[in-house]
Amino acid sequence: MCGIVAYVGSQKAYPIILKGLKRLEYRGYDSAGIALYTEQIETCKRKGRVAELEVWDEKITETATVGIGHTRWATHGEPSDANAHPHTSNNGQLTLVHNGIIENYASLKQELVQKGYTFKSETDTEVLVNFIEEIQKNNDYTLEEAMRVALKRVVGAYVIIVMENGFPDRLIAARKGSPLVIGVGEGEHFLASDASPIIEYTKKVIYVNDYELAIITQDEIILKNLGNESITPYIQQLDMELAQIEKGGFDHFMLKEIFDQPASLTDCLRGRLDSENQILTLAGIDQHLSIFTEAKRIVIVACGTSWHAGLVAEYMIEALCRIPVEVEYASEFRYRNPVINSDDVIIAISQSGETADTLVALERAKEQGAFIFGVVNAVGSSIARLSHAGAYTHAGPEIGVASTKAFTAQLTVLAMMAIKIGLEKKTLSTSEYKRYLAELALIPEKVKTVLGTHEAIQKVAIHYAAARDFLFLGRGYNYLWH
Repeated sequence: MCGIVAYVGSQKAYPIILKGLKRLEYRGYDSAGIALYTEQIETCKRKGRVAELEVWDEKITETATVGIGHTRWATHGEPSDANAHPHTSNNGQLTLVHNGIIENYASLKQELVQKGYTFKSETDTEVLVNFIEEIQKNNDYTLEEAMRVALKRVVGAYVIIVMENGFPDRLIAARKGSPLVIGVGEGEHFLASDASPIIEYTKKVIYVNDYELAIITQDEIILKNLGNESITPYIQQLDMELAQIEKGGFDHFMLKEIFDQPASLTDCLRGRLDSENQILTLAGIDQHLSIFTEAKRIVIVACGTSWHAGLVAEYMIEALCRIPVEVEYASEFRYRNPVINSDDVIIAISQSGETADTLVALERAKEQGAFIFGVVNAVGSSIARLSHAGAYTHAGPEIGVASTKAFTAQLTVLAMMAIKIGLEKKTLSTSEYKRYLAELALIPEKVKTVLGTHEAIQKVAIHYAAARDFLFLGRGYNYLWH
């Protein structure tokens, strides 16, 4: 997982991109780089943290108003200056940043080597920028045309942003399977992997869809698909506040997000759980209740922490709804040939709503006629748009790498789903339903009580910090899955 930030406008690009990369550094911190357009494209990239870029030549950083930046988590090639992004094509005309993995980069690289191309890095990204150059040069194409042709040959996931010498006020971006958001300002535009670097400058955003190209200047955004058909941009309003992506006095984001949980769980329940009147409202379920009650099987597809939330959901749904549940790791699900029936319900769980393996798995399940229900945090994300219906967790932005509030919000949504379906199927009695609603309403305050003992918890943590091994014993919901 890497982070991208870009800017085109009238302000100094360097401080905007640098600050944005620091906000995205949780996505990758092996190396970082920035390319700025002055009289030509100039690049600075370093192994290590984003702060390594603060030593760049002041003359460049004080004048450029267009630029792209990247913070990297290594996939192809070790962390190094050479492997850091941005990457430049052999002729020096194109400079590119990239999130994702180009799966057929090795065969493309072999083609290019045979044509005389040389490579300074071990990355799939340098292969991609030279592949675009080769198509552009041999066919006398514009950059936009060359990117469109190149991306039809590419296998894998990507977000790319490309700068071209001779075009000092233009960026061209494209995406498939990795997130890209465009911030819309007055005479300026911002691009990033998520909204955190943008929220300080504008709340108007465009979420770019798969197989779309965005041609962006200071005053214009043009969206097209790979077939060169124009698409009308859909501008949305961010509901995120700047304070949500700041540490708020805590030493680090993970600690802040642990203490966010009473509020995030309250937000998750708000408008859904009316414990006083014993009503539970989940629009995504309510509108498709018969699909869930008549489902022969529910398949939960997720990765990482979301997969563990799915394991808990398996217990809840089977106990309360008496529907068989299978929990699949998305990276395995997408590469085999699973049996999917039209009366199956697929529940996709993802904090970001952009998990590449989960997206591919959903696309295949949808092609086979399954009903897709998304449980995601990020509004307007790819999984949210791909799903037939869904429920947002409303956990707010999660910067910490180890999931905390996103996980507990996922469990809360999944619990509400199980209770709602169980009542409709009559596998859950009315008295049990009312008891569960009453208990759900108490959870935020109970979490607050536990967090009030943080000093005692810290003492226990310090005591056991040097331990080499832990053995966890549990049963049922407390069973530790591996």
